Amino acid sequence: MRAHLSLAAVVVAFSLLSWPAGAWDRQVAQGGTLARAHCARCHAVGRTGPSPLSVAPPFRDLHTRYPVEELAEALAEGIRTGHPGMPEFRFDPDQAQSLIAYLKSLER
Repeated sequence: MRAHLSLAAVVVAFSLLSWPAGAWDRQVAQGGTLARAHCARCHAVGRTGPSPLSVAPPFRDLHTRYPVEELAEALAEGIRTGHPGMPEFRFDPDQAQSLIAYLKSLER
């Protein structure tokens, strides 16, 4: 499974790097909209500020914990965590790519 995730990470990274700037900006904007709609209740989804739920990591810090590109499969298949308070999220592949693009934009 690790090899599968690595291949997915390479595909995501390549697709994100090969997009024209305007398409990248639209994808980041769509990802930001998804983050605000589905994640902001618990996570800080912007460049500043604390998470509303203190145990929920801010999105701007996720890349320090693991490569966010590797979330593509989990986002499409249904992201789950070990704590019961987080609902399961499942995004279509385009939404997952947009959310990852948004997370990547927060690394800057």
